[in-house]
Amino acid sequence: MSISGKKILIAVSGGIAAYKIHFLIRDLIKQGADVQVIMTPDTERFVTKLSLSTLSKKPVYSDFFGDNGTWNNHVELALWADVMIVAPCTANTLAKMVNGICDNLVIATYMSAKCPVIIAPAMDLDMYKHPSTQKNLDLAESFGHIVIPAESGELASGLVGQGRMAEPETITKTIVQFFNFNLKKNLEGKIVLITAGPTYEAIDPVRFIGNHSSGKMGYSLADEAARRGAKVILISGPSSEKVSEKNIEIHKVTSAKEMFDKVFEFYDTADIGIASAAVADYTPKMVATEKIKKNDESFTIELIKNPDILKTMGEKKKHQFLVGFALETQNEEENAIGKLHKKNLDMIVLNSLRDAGAGFKNDTNKIKIFTPSEKKEFDLKSKDSVAIDILDFVENQYLK
Repeated sequence: MSISGKKILIAVSGGIAAYKIHFLIRDLIKQGADVQVIMTPDTERFVTKLSLSTLSKKPVYSDFFGDNGTWNNHVELALWADVMIVAPCTANTLAKMVNGICDNLVIATYMSAKCPVIIAPAMDLDMYKHPSTQKNLDLAESFGHIVIPAESGELASGLVGQGRMAEPETITKTIVQFFNFNLKKNLEGKIVLITAGPTYEAIDPVRFIGNHSSGKMGYSLADEAARRGAKVILISGPSSEKVSEKNIEIHKVTSAKEMFDKVFEFYDTADIGIASAAVADYTPKMVATEKIKKNDESFTIELIKNPDILKTMGEKKKHQFLVGFALETQNEEENAIGKLHKKNLDMIVLNSLRDAGAGFKNDTNKIKIFTPSEKKEFDLKSKDSVAIDILDFVENQYLK
């Protein structure tokens, strides 16, 4: 998802659905967005400024003037935003928006905004069906605004029908889709080769040596590269993850040897290589043809080294921009920089198991990026947002 760093202005109006805004703010913040909340005066009857400001990490404004007499500049708020979300948008607020009735901070900010506006209406079913509301929704769309239709279900009145504000996940998805549609296709015409997930090294037909990698990071990278116009070749070890974008060619493998062979089937034509897979360093020298029985008190497996996929990619590198990953538990930066040089990489992404929320199976990650001349550290973010940071960095290095 490509909303990391985007400035999102949420305008909350006074309806019972205002309680859902807490979940929307949390979702947007988790994906790296910068969120500012404003509200109509009546909204404070439903939610508090304290709860919304705690989640958004910014003061929440409902009036033109602060408690100490300062002016809450609606023009600055409007010009700051990359997108404005009006949610919930009551029938009253909708009518004021399309008719220019500017009697509160939310409407003044809306009328000063130059950014796209997304509206999530919420009201009782008869109000929603009323010809005046439908006319106002049509007017809002004629202004170029995006209207997320109200959903059907049980309403605060006890009636059942259309009028519920769209769920926070739906609003977030609409915001993401908006930015994705307007995303620059900087990687159009490029082939990006990505490895993801673990490898499994067979001991016998039942057992294997593996690791805890889920493949989430690699799959997020594949989706993001495809959104930027690249043709993506994703070579994945065993993983339950799915891609959401087209233009991704997936090749499933199991062992490190299979991944090695598949990588070099495509490597020569790749423009960018991103090795995010957690490849097993060793594999059993002998694989039993039958299940090994539990007969002895101890059992020894002789291991031999697997081919080093990333090192070989570095040795064979011609025109490719090559990115490696390092997951470390000690001497993190020293080991990552050593790997960068030893394997002839252009860039390496370091994550440490010491960082809470980073590493295997988590939906979040915290990374540092190193090149031969640069270092950049990032906060803990969703893996979708981390993929954006990584590919932004790749573009800045590769396309400069």
